[in-house]
Amino acid sequence: MSKLNETHDPARMSWVESANVSGGDFPIQNLPFCVFSAGDANSRIGVAIGDHVFDLTTASATGLLPADVQDAFDASRPASLNALMDKDPKVLSALRLRLSNLLLKGNDEAAKHAGKLLFAQKEVRFQLPASIGGFTDFFTSLYHTERMGKVTRPDNAVPLNFRYLPIAYNSRASSVRISGEEVRRPKGQRQNPDETISFEPTGSLDYELELGAFIGQGNELGEPIPIGSAADHVFGYCLLNDWSVRDQQRWEAFPLGPFLAKTLSTTISPFIVTPEALAPFRTPASTRPEGDPAPLPYLHSDQDQREGGLDLIMEAYIQSDAMRKRGDEAMRITRTNFKDMYWTVAQMVAHHASNGCNFRTGDLIASGTTSGPTDESRACLAEIAVGGGPIELPGGEKRTWLEDGDTVVFRAKAEKPGAVSIGFGECVGRILPAHP
Repeated sequence: MSKLNETHDPARMSWVESANVSGGDFPIQNLPFCVFSAGDANSRIGVAIGDHVFDLTTASATGLLPADVQDAFDASRPASLNALMDKDPKVLSALRLRLSNLLLKGNDEAAKHAGKLLFAQKEVRFQLPASIGGFTDFFTSLYHTERMGKVTRPDNAVPLNFRYLPIAYNSRASSVRISGEEVRRPKGQRQNPDETISFEPTGSLDYELELGAFIGQGNELGEPIPIGSAADHVFGYCLLNDWSVRDQQRWEAFPLGPFLAKTLSTTISPFIVTPEALAPFRTPASTRPEGDPAPLPYLHSDQDQREGGLDLIMEAYIQSDAMRKRGDEAMRITRTNFKDMYWTVAQMVAHHASNGCNFRTGDLIASGTTSGPTDESRACLAEIAVGGGPIELPGGEKRTWLEDGDTVVFRAKAEKPGAVSIGFGECVGRILPAHP
């Protein structure tokens, strides 16, 4: 588990002035990684700083980065964070300190090269940060499970196994895409109210506000990951939209779980926020309701119970096509906090590998819908509808499900007194009509 050090110092400022603006997502205390291109076909690795990206591929070629990470920034091959993700956490911590010092106000070692190292975010194109070999989506919110269960399983709203293990399913890595790419409304098979079966464009397209975690160093096939070291296998975090097709999901999910209702697309934010950047915002694992079983020994460590949670405010916004044309800002419809999840990320990793399943560097796991206890913290439209929806948007439009032209925006912020707040950037997707 990452500890506090000089890179978290609230007094630390950058020579990139936009990083010093209070409340921004990317102060010098953050430094999330990304992959981008800038006006040419060459992809590069960078870190976000203020409203810019600092080019690590060029910085490495200039000799500004430690020798033990330079192979991860080899400009002769397509840019990807996989080689960096595979480094020892101590090497990554040393790199973070080096980057923090290079970007520190008063240090002109990198500042004198700003013309070739610094790019405005609005002028670059972000790409998937890693080659993703596997993608697993978990189901870790008790509140989401309970609300939806009261509709679909009224006699068993929260299945017994939910309280004993982090439930998950294997989703589709090939359809993970980067923020800003559009999402085509899918067609699918569904059962209609009159019990006929049809194949047509979905009428109930939904978002799910989730936290994604990229695996750094993996494990050998057959070798479990102990809960005490599970957190060290996480390279970093992103926002994740698990687009969901509810009419199709209801029809296909029994008896083997979701399939095409979940594989149409998964959108992730471009910036990977490291566990070290989030160290000031660690919090105890959520308190279990009275009478719930304690985690089994392979899912329990004292340290994870003390600091395995993340105090992270997460929000979802919708902007309809009519709102966009009028110039209306996107409307917030969800505000939740990741600290309310029933299972920690370390528990997800430990359980996933408990049978010897091997993680590979660059694998992606997701938290599942991050709903909390309040009405405002319902983190998908299906839950909002259970609470009495539809949503009324500016201009009088109503939404039970997403319509063509709607844009969904996710944002997140970690805040704590005495620490500089850090953000994740945006995770954005716009719905296109189904193919004719």
